[in-house]
Amino acid sequence: MPTEFPTDNLSEHPLSVGESSNASLDTSLETGSSSLSQSDPEPESRREKVAARLRRDLKSALIDTSQKPTGDFDLLADQSPSSTADRVSSFNALITTLRLATMSISLLLVSADTSSNTASLRFWTAVLVLYAIFRTVRPIKYTDSVSSLVLVIAEVFLGVVAVVATGGCDSPLIFMLLPAITVAGLARGFGFSFRVAVVTILAVSFVFVNQSSNPREALVRAASWAGIIMLVAIIAGYTRRISGVADRDRELTLDRLDKLSDANDLLFSLHQVTQTLPASLDMGEVLDTTLQRLHSLVSFESAAVLLFDETDAHWDVVRHEGLHVPTRLGPTDLPIGLRKALARNGIAAVSNLVEEAGGGLSKRSGSGLYSVLTARGTIIGLLALEHGEVGHFTHREEELVAGFIAPAALAVDNARWFARLRTVGADEERTRIARDLHDRIGQSLAYLGFELDRLVAKDSQGESVSQPIAQLRDDVRGVIREVRDTLYDLRTDVSDERSLGQVLEQYAGRVAERSALQVHVEAEESARLPILQEREMWRITQEALANVERHASATAVRVVWRCDGHRALVDITDNGVGFEQGRAGRLDSYGLLGMRERAASVGASFEIVSAPGRGTRVRCTLQPATSQSQSQSPSSPQPIHIGATTSKSTTTSTTRRKNV
Repeated sequence: MPTEFPTDNLSEHPLSVGESSNASLDTSLETGSSSLSQSDPEPESRREKVAARLRRDLKSALIDTSQKPTGDFDLLADQSPSSTADRVSSFNALITTLRLATMSISLLLVSADTSSNTASLRFWTAVLVLYAIFRTVRPIKYTDSVSSLVLVIAEVFLGVVAVVATGGCDSPLIFMLLPAITVAGLARGFGFSFRVAVVTILAVSFVFVNQSSNPREALVRAASWAGIIMLVAIIAGYTRRISGVADRDRELTLDRLDKLSDANDLLFSLHQVTQTLPASLDMGEVLDTTLQRLHSLVSFESAAVLLFDETDAHWDVVRHEGLHVPTRLGPTDLPIGLRKALARNGIAAVSNLVEEAGGGLSKRSGSGLYSVLTARGTIIGLLALEHGEVGHFTHREEELVAGFIAPAALAVDNARWFARLRTVGADEERTRIARDLHDRIGQSLAYLGFELDRLVAKDSQGESVSQPIAQLRDDVRGVIREVRDTLYDLRTDVSDERSLGQVLEQYAGRVAERSALQVHVEAEESARLPILQEREMWRITQEALANVERHASATAVRVVWRCDGHRALVDITDNGVGFEQGRAGRLDSYGLLGMRERAASVGASFEIVSAPGRGTRVRCTLQPATSQSQSQSPSSPQPIHIGATTSKSTTTSTTRRKNV
């Protein structure tokens, strides 16, 4: 058994393969000689041994130790797949140049040596020249096949016969052996080229020395050529080894690049998911976006999303496609795939639903991919993906879904909690609307009712009511105007098209038109906040302005709005009567509770400063926690003097000012 060498040692010591191969060859020759020397009474058994020996040597010859460095030739010959790639194509330019160079040298030597220019020399010169021209036009191809091995050996054999027939080591055609030895080394590596070189040297030298009249001189000449041939074999074999190592490194690098490319595609898909899923807090939009993204990641025919109901431990089917399923499922109604996902608290793949009891959610499904939706450390729902084909989902698709689950579950949980908070917010908004109707329209309608009763009583007494009716008509028109203003205020809101600065200027103009209040707006925004945050900031501003208009008895108010896309400030200061802090009546009498809750919902700070006779200041600041700084606010606001010197900041392209 040849010695087995590790790959790393071979790359550091290239001669080890050749030495191992020689040792293996010597051992095989000794074994063959001893077996032939013994008398075997059964010829058939001897032929079988010789045939087995030939098969083993053929397998050994088919192993390129530069490509698969090992000493266990039999094992590799059995396991290595056949390859159709040309192993010497990258060296064709070198081989062609060497052929033309040696052919030119041989032709010069033949033409210069007229004394030995025999018919045999001319014949073999013509044969080798034609062969060299043929191989220049059609280079030899070598693959891991017996036919390729035969072509390489045949080229070496042709050169050896020509050299032996034309004088051995004194032949002018001996240079033509070098391309054949080079092809053998580049095709099969160092071990093969070493063996071919040894056989070539023995064949040429034995005949040359045996036919020479001066064996000593012939032996010296044969040794010199043997050194040249061995040097060419070593260089060619070592070149093959270096090239093989480079090829293996390149293949490993390409394989790593393929894996990195797959990982990059996965990360890019997950990045798109994380960018789009949390964009909405509406449950319907989140579920639709989730299924759309799943379609872009994996292929499935039916899907379902189930959310857990804590009240009765049932599962609500909130979205499904490609199947018919009840709207609610009990714990025992779940298919085997979802039960496996619950048991693992992760993802579960079922390659054959046909063999499983109960199958999948769809009776037509052949395979399924199931996962839990986890948020805040608890299971909030389940995801089921199914396909009609058995074994449809691959391990790569399982990894894609596993990476997709975390942001999807977070988006679903956010939408679920937002729906609950929206219910609370709707109650608060209804209370605010009721208060607006009561404070503005309700009192006016009550006044109209009292006035109509007075006019009816006056008319029953025979008094003239023409002038009071005219006054009442003006009052009715005022109430209609109040109704319109109230409805407009309720509809006024920021949107994707209108920023808070734009809405604020328009709203301030309407406030100034319907009251004697001077409104000064300073709006500066270089970028916008997310729409939800900007909307809450607007509601705080609107509520503060409404308080100034109704309760402050102010003559002027200043509104400052600044935003850079990350930080924002809204500041409303009036010169009204003010109030003593801590004695503002009911906690929510001026909507203070609602403003504080809105500020807290977007992570902003909220501050009110007021003093009797000094006016009131409402300040709401939004800034990231990392850059949040403590600002010193004055204990009481300074009175406002509206006029030419009210604003001292420089006007820029992002600054909008309005004096009303």
